[in-house]
Amino acid sequence: MQYLLDTGVLLRLVIRSDPLHAQIRYAVGLLKDQGHQTVTLTQNIAEFWNVCTRPRSARGGIGLSIANTHHRLRMLERAVFVVRDRAEMYAEWKRLLLAHKVMGVQVHDARIVAAMMVHRIGNLLTLNKSDFARYATIKAVAPAEVSAAPPASP
Repeated sequence: MQYLLDTGVLLRLVIRSDPLHAQIRYAVGLLKDQGHQTVTLTQNIAEFWNVCTRPRSARGGIGLSIANTHHRLRMLERAVFVVRDRAEMYAEWKRLLLAHKVMGVQVHDARIVAAMMVHRIGNLLTLNKSDFARYATIKAVAPAEVSAAPPASP
């Protein structure tokens, strides 16, 4: 079974100073130990790059250099399969927008769900389960739900 890793999960996998790093690393490791494949989308990789290189002074920015971001991206690419975009995703995305009356920032989440549907990925590991509640075709799972996670690192 495949689990798509959302952007917040990707970021915390490679930012060791994040308070959720240990919990997410444990959850992803456990999924792999259980035989699940962890994947992500090119969209999530673009969002990862955006947040990593955004200045710390900007909302949510980490302020990494291009070289440091590229290094962390290469680490991710060794651990997580990047699912490529397919032409059918656009039509599915538009269908979801209309069917669920999606507006504003949620259009990005609808694109993730469209890709999951086209690629037949049923599970999403995310820190924002409520953003995906309207989509009955996928199962959004928080890292803490994978199993009892160890305490956060000091």
